[in-house]
Amino acid sequence: MINDPQWFSILPPIIAIILAIKTKQVIPSLFAGIWIGCFLLNEFDPITGLAESFESIINVFSDSGDTKVLIFTLLIGALINTIEKSGGVSGFVKFLENRKWVHTKLRAQMLAWFTGIVIFIESNITLLVAGSVSRPLFDRYRISREKLAYLIDATSAPVCVMVPLNAWTAVIIGLVASTGVDNAFEIFIRSIPYNLYAITAIILALFFIIKQIDIGPMRAAEARTQNGQITWQENHVEAEVTDKEEDSASQKDAIFMIVPILTMTFAMPAGLFLTGAGDIMKGSGSTAIFWSICAALFVCWCMLLSKKKANVNDLMKLFMEGAGNLLPIACILLMALALGDIAKLLGTGPYVAGVAGANVPVIFLAPLVFLVSGFIAFSVGSSWGTFAIMIPIAMSIAATLDLSTSLMLGAALSGGIFGDHASPISDTTVVASMAAGTDHIEHVRTQLPYALIAGTISVIGFIILSMIP
Repeated sequence: MINDPQWFSILPPIIAIILAIKTKQVIPSLFAGIWIGCFLLNEFDPITGLAESFESIINVFSDSGDTKVLIFTLLIGALINTIEKSGGVSGFVKFLENRKWVHTKLRAQMLAWFTGIVIFIESNITLLVAGSVSRPLFDRYRISREKLAYLIDATSAPVCVMVPLNAWTAVIIGLVASTGVDNAFEIFIRSIPYNLYAITAIILALFFIIKQIDIGPMRAAEARTQNGQITWQENHVEAEVTDKEEDSASQKDAIFMIVPILTMTFAMPAGLFLTGAGDIMKGSGSTAIFWSICAALFVCWCMLLSKKKANVNDLMKLFMEGAGNLLPIACILLMALALGDIAKLLGTGPYVAGVAGANVPVIFLAPLVFLVSGFIAFSVGSSWGTFAIMIPIAMSIAATLDLSTSLMLGAALSGGIFGDHASPISDTTVVASMAAGTDHIEHVRTQLPYALIAGTISVIGFIILSMIP
């Protein structure tokens, strides 16, 4: 590690950010940052730097915690794919559709919001389930599909980023641990109350439902739907949805989603208890997450085999297909961990912390991290890519200036979700539009005012929290 970090130590993450924004490709951008870092560490030798770049990526696997997180990311993809293809998701949707709990506009919106809260295994599954369940009800009660897209978007990533039982947690803990801290899981847990944007977005969505308040372009969308026009391109509302006959076979499939999720939910604290010798807060987050997903996948496989819904060959095909679906995320994490190691050797964190401490008042550091994270996520369209760049920097600032690591982590996570929520090129924004059956640009336009309100509240909140000793 460089004892006296120089200005060029910030080049690797800066170049990664610029290239990610310019190209919208996170993985090559992170690799470019790794190469620049190795180039600087090897006396400006580009060839040796390139060779060392590949070595630094391979060396990530020398850390057992990092390796577990990478494998977990692939396993969660396998679990998600198995649950979907087994009929677990569609069965759960059918189960919710056939409950006669919804008979008013308010309850239809509450169902969309609540479904987004309770399905936390993966953000896109949250969006697809909530959208599939609620869209017929929104059409029936003449609530705009833009409103549906907003509600499910406001309760997907914001919920997933705070629940320590999914791939989001694994990635975050891995990135925090890569900065050298010993209690990454505890820092994550303590950062949850500081994840102001996620909390604010969820609460604001509920507030606007209860108060029946529509702002900005959403008001026009609601007026259009009330007048019988389901979208700006269509001139009539779809035929009223009738109560569907209960499909018992389909509803029984819901167990293939419910039981594995419950298994994962209970296995996580059990793993923390065992690895922490009776103290959950001292447990190994990466190990507990790894155990929990293995347990959930094992239970899901046993259920499918016992019900004769699949054989071992089918399960292996689902496993490989699902793991492949999340391979890009695993690659982003791998590159991010390698870039974090290079930045540590260059002293990037201490240098940024020193500059920030000398030029930015302490009360504005957390808001600044939030805004920078938000800008990157908005430009790149990826909260995961933003986490990879900003978490190591935020942790280094906190460690060097003796600030709350949980507060700074919360600011970085909040900014990533804020930018992702507002970005027209975000995958979750695109999936939300698709799940709600609305025009993508209309979803972006109608959601942006709500995102900006939550973002403004978050900035003010971070300033106030930074003033508290």
